[in-house]
Amino acid sequence: MNTHAFIQDRPLDLFWFLPTAGDGRYLGSDVGNRAPDNAYLREIAVAADRLGYRGVLLPTGQFCEDSWITAASIAPFTEQLKFLVAIRPGVATPAHYARQAAALDRLTNGRLLLNVVVGGNPRELAGDGIHLAHDERYEQADEFLTVWRALMAGEEVDFEGRHLNAKGGRTLFPPVQTPHPPLYFGGSSDAAIDVAADHVEMYLTWGEPPAAVAEKIARVRAAAAERGRRLRFGIRLHLIVRETEREAWAEADRLISHLSDETIANAQTALRDNSDSVGQARMAALHGGRRDALEVSPNLWAGIGLVRQGAGTALVGDPATVAARIREYQALGIDTVIASGYPHLEESYRVAELLFPELGLTVGHYGRESRVPAGLQTAIGQRSGLGAARAT
Repeated sequence: MNTHAFIQDRPLDLFWFLPTAGDGRYLGSDVGNRAPDNAYLREIAVAADRLGYRGVLLPTGQFCEDSWITAASIAPFTEQLKFLVAIRPGVATPAHYARQAAALDRLTNGRLLLNVVVGGNPRELAGDGIHLAHDERYEQADEFLTVWRALMAGEEVDFEGRHLNAKGGRTLFPPVQTPHPPLYFGGSSDAAIDVAADHVEMYLTWGEPPAAVAEKIARVRAAAAERGRRLRFGIRLHLIVRETEREAWAEADRLISHLSDETIANAQTALRDNSDSVGQARMAALHGGRRDALEVSPNLWAGIGLVRQGAGTALVGDPATVAARIREYQALGIDTVIASGYPHLEESYRVAELLFPELGLTVGHYGRESRVPAGLQTAIGQRSGLGAARAT
């Protein structure tokens, strides 16, 4: 099989990220904090839309601005951009989320995607009223999605489960996308994979080495096949792309230059003690909290995971090298990359200018030459001097 031809026949969807907990140039530092105010988030989304990113991911959690309100406030300023918004089972009823999803899908004219986030921090979840053990949360998610999908399809729902119930549930105003906006989902445990196989359209993995990603895709694909279903696959990665390898690795070093050994140790302890997530444990195992063991696979750097929960790896290198690494994931079955870079506004331009042409992607409204106009790179450089922010 000609792998290169296979990849070319399956264009990559490249998403960007809205940093609704704050942004900056240094991890684990309050130096020059760039707050997640709505105007700044809108600026990132408009840039992503103009540059040709497929969509943006909006995270959820105690330290984030609400993803639904943020998406609804920003979407009218964009044209093509899709909004991948978090939906957390257990925080609200399936009927409530069904009405919200249908309304936001209509508001965006079918540009809503939904990221099902069960959550891996029991302390944070308790603050939202969820007091369930790990596997029980996935049981609840299974019930939630069973009801939610039926409601979105226009059915009247009577349901009695262990965690949820509904009698005569219905929605009167349908979404634009039928039967519902596509569901994205990530989770590395057996319980999570069962939920993915039963309910979602897109399975997401964090940026692990290719062999680990291949093993995970095989597990999910087999579970879905047992149910007569096929899923698509995506990966969540940070990107540090520069014109040369030396510049890219220097940028990676700069990103963690304000981290002390004590800060790293405290962050790793907090991540370990406050999480029962299998995926989070896999992220932590990549680097073990060590600064001298961060390149965990060629060009895959785990420095972000020293202090950041969730997606903790970045592809680092020049455009051709990073594109080659992404194609390795594509060859495994990945067709979507949800990317980010610090700070997110400037890096959205840099990634579009340097990496899009290597991936065969066109830079959106700048025409078919796939290049940012001359002079814009100067503006990017000026932007990068605006100061640092607390990265999340």
